[in-house]
This record gives sequence, C-alpha cells and structure tokens, in this order.
Amino acid sequence: MLELHPSLLFFIAAILAAISQGKLRGAIMLATPILTALNLYLTGTDIRSNFSFLGYELTPLRIDSLSILFGYLFCIAAFIAVVFSLHIRDRVQHIAALSYIGGAIGAVFAGDFLTLFLFWEIMAISSAFLIWARRTERSYSAAMRYLIIQVLSGVLLLSGAIFVFYDTGSLAFDKVGLIGISGWLIFIAFGIKCAFPFVHNWLTDAYPEGTPTSTVFLSAFTTKVAVYALARGYPGTELLVYIGAIMTCFPIFYAVIENDLRRVLAYSLINQVGFMVVGIGIGTALALNGAVAHAFNDVIFKGLLFMAMGAVLHVTGRINGSDLGGLYKKMPITTVLCIVGAASISAFPLFSGFVSKSMIMSAALDEGYGWVWLMLLFASAGVFHHAGIKIPYFAFFAHDAKIKAKEPPVNMLLAMGIAAVLCITIGVYPEILYSILPYNIEYTPYDTTHVLAQLQLLFFSALAFVWLNLRGMYPPELPSTNIDVEWFYRKLMPNFICRLAYLIKLSFNATMVRIKYITENLIIKNLKESSDISGTILARGLPIGSMVLWVIILLGFYSILYYLV
Repeated sequence: MLELHPSLLFFIAAILAAISQGKLRGAIMLATPILTALNLYLTGTDIRSNFSFLGYELTPLRIDSLSILFGYLFCIAAFIAVVFSLHIRDRVQHIAALSYIGGAIGAVFAGDFLTLFLFWEIMAISSAFLIWARRTERSYSAAMRYLIIQVLSGVLLLSGAIFVFYDTGSLAFDKVGLIGISGWLIFIAFGIKCAFPFVHNWLTDAYPEGTPTSTVFLSAFTTKVAVYALARGYPGTELLVYIGAIMTCFPIFYAVIENDLRRVLAYSLINQVGFMVVGIGIGTALALNGAVAHAFNDVIFKGLLFMAMGAVLHVTGRINGSDLGGLYKKMPITTVLCIVGAASISAFPLFSGFVSKSMIMSAALDEGYGWVWLMLLFASAGVFHHAGIKIPYFAFFAHDAKIKAKEPPVNMLLAMGIAAVLCITIGVYPEILYSILPYNIEYTPYDTTHVLAQLQLLFFSALAFVWLNLRGMYPPELPSTNIDVEWFYRKLMPNFICRLAYLIKLSFNATMVRIKYITENLIIKNLKESSDISGTILARGLPIGSMVLWVIILLGFYSILYYLV
C-alpha cells in the first residue's frame, strides 16, 4: 500500500465499479476511503515522489502537514457521501463520484503544476457527470455551463504554469504570490474554483440541479481543493482579505430571499468559503490554522445540511421552502440531525463551527483588521438567519404543507448521524482537530469573551428573525427567479453576441455580393476584349486540358461566391 498514490485507489475503485454491481459495488465504494486513509496514516508526512518526464521535473506526490489534513478530510467526506448514496443503483453516478474524489485527492497531493492541472481537469469532467445524473433539461444546461467554466479555470492554470516554467525553469507548486502574469493567471484560476465574487454562479447554478446524493459529493470537494490551493500558493496575500470579506457578506442577501433550499445552501457555501479566504489572506499561523480548520468543519456540517435537504427531496420530491413545512412530525430524526448541522454552521458553542470560525475572527482582530472583523460578525449573524434558522424552519416547521412523507432510507440516516456526531465531537473536543493542523500554536476557543460574544450574537439574531416574522417583514418564501451575476452570461451576453453575429452576417453578405458583381463584370469585359484583340491570353490557341482547367477554376470560384452569398 505504501507504493500507491492516495488517489490511485479511487481510480481503481471507479474501474471496479464499472464492472461490478449490487452489494459488491457498494462494498468497494465503502472500502476505498477507509483503505486510502489507512494508506495515508502508514505513509506518514514529509514524503516527496519525483521523476522526470520529457525533460520536466515532476512531483506527483507531496505529503506534508497541510496536504495530509485535506487528504484525511476528503476520505471522511467520501465515506459519509458513499454511505448516503448506497441506496441508488446508478452506475454512472458511482463511477463519476469515485473519479471526482480521486481527482480531488490527487490535486491536494500534487507537488507540481502539471500534475495539479491533470487532476484539476479530472475533477471538472467527472463532477459534470454528477450534475447530469439528474437527467433533466435544467441539469443538462447547468452542467454544460459548469463544465465550460471549470475547463476555463484549468486553461488559465495551465497558462500560468507555462509562464512559471518560462520565468523559473521549474513547475514546482509552491508559494506563487501576485507576481507577474503567471501569478495573476493562477490566482484567477484558483479564484474561479473558489467561487470568488462575479465568478461564483457556476456553484449556485449547478449544485441545486444535481441529484439528492450527487450534490453532497459536489459540496465537499471542488471549493475545498481551491481553498487548499490558495493556502499553498497565496498565503498572506492581502487582496484575499478583501475578497473573502465580500464573499462572507453578499451571499446572505440572496440566501434570505431564495426559495430553493438547496440553492440557499449553495449561497451559504460561498459565505463559509469567504471566512477561509480571509484567513488565508491574513496569513498568520493562527489565521491559516483557522482557515483549514474551518474547511475541515465546513465539509462536515455543510455536507450534513445538504444531506438533510437531499433526504427531504428524496422523500417528498420537493425542495422549495414555499412547498414544504410540517415535516418534523413525519421525519423527526432528519429534523434533529438538520438542527445539529444548523447549530454547527451558526457556530453555536459546543458545535464544530464555533471552534474554527473564532480562530479566523481572532486573527483578524490581532492583525488590526477591525472593519473586516465587523464584516465577519455581520456575516455570522446572516449565516444564523439563512442556514441556522431558515433551512430547518421552512423545511420542517412553519406551515403544515400536509405532504405525505416518512424517514429516508437507513443508509441516509446513518450518513447524517455520522456527520452529526463529528460536528458535536469536534465542538466538544476541539483538540482532536487542532492536533492535525499544519501549525503548532496555542489557542483556546472556550474563553469567556468568545463564548459570551457569540451567544449574544446568536440571541439577538434569533430575536430579529422572530420579530421580523411576527411583523410580516421577513422575506416570504415565494416561487421566484432571482437575478444574479449569471444574468450577464446567460442572457445579456448571448443576446449581444447573436445580434453582433447577425450584423456581421449582413455586412459580409453585402460585401460578397459586391465582390461577385465586380468579378462578373471583369470576366465579361475580358471576354469582350479577347474577341477583338488577337494575341491576348484568351484569344491564343491553348491546349484543351489547359482550357478545361481554367473553366474549372472559374466555375469553382463562382460557386464559392454563390455559396457565401
């Protein structure tokens, strides 16, 4: 096992899943993340595997304190997501999921840009199949848009890698920084996958269109690979502080008015990634530990919330808040598990979100980012509103929609139960998580200041929600389509391109008609002159073969002009 690249087990499992079925395929899928985690544990850290390929020095495997944390995280996420999806028999979805996880694990252990690019594109292609797996027109369109944007990210990454090699003669994936065109190209590539503002709609557009199970896979890997890449290549880049602060705030407004509860969670995912980006931008040991710790916790509690909403969709066939309500009577276990996820993402004390989010906010204050701290405080209150309260309230409580429902299959409940136990365990015993963080620092989340400040924030946020609801001022759950940045590339840009193409076509047609007219006149004029003047090229005696050739050339030219017009 020590000779195997950690991602290789998932690719082997994908091949085996293609030729197996039933319980055997399920057993293979369950065993793969366990064996991969065991392989990582036995391999240890500070491992590099180098070899030369076509004159390039490549490092397909680099295991250190940063990458191994994400390796363990992805194994845990993969195991939970596989358990959640055991009841389905969709071979394509299973193969795509295993390939997707293999690509994510390969990316975090890549020590050079060429290897990173390879796994980057594997993730893009395989994850698109997870969106297509729902087999609806909306999911097909969303997957195509998603694939185009993800491939664009890969192209930018490869372009940046080429410039890095040109400048340094090396493809090593280490700290890059915003230096030269290479640094900016790679930064934008990472930013697209991280759902930076204005390039974030691939996430909110595609994730809600996946199946109840595929969205759980999608929520765990793509953005976290991007967070890892930023932590590796751009720690301490101050621009990230401002980008991350914006990411924490703007999704709140969309999440509050959104009716599709899985799209609410998609916006919430951007919000949580914003906290991580802020920590990476600050760049201190405490901030970077907080960023990767929050990434670890987010995969689990956000996965739990996506699983809860996936279970609701699986059982009822509905996911809009306006169509749901009263399910706590028929799905009590799912309701409790969803509330655990909501408490975790809201950073309640004794839940996992509290022990990582407070690290980032403390680091912001320590480094003098007081206004950023205020933005993070506002964002924390907003998270409690749309993910901590809105999701469980409108799905399980609110008005009784009188929907026939029951608890989801046992494997779904088991997966949610594992995630809920992890949320509580890490919240109560944060040392378990802190022990595997990349930097050794002393931090105590449960001091009086942190606990009281967070409880006050949560109390007044809950009070505001209740007051706004009673006064009828909270945005109601209504079927609607909310316009976001994607409107520019889904509506405005296509319309502009179509109109521009039509004008170009008209201009081109007019030009071709003019050329055709001039050419015909020249030929006729030449023929008239040749009938009176001896010795011209057309009046001379020429071989029959030569004459035939000229006729073919003229007819061919005329046919091309006629076709173009």
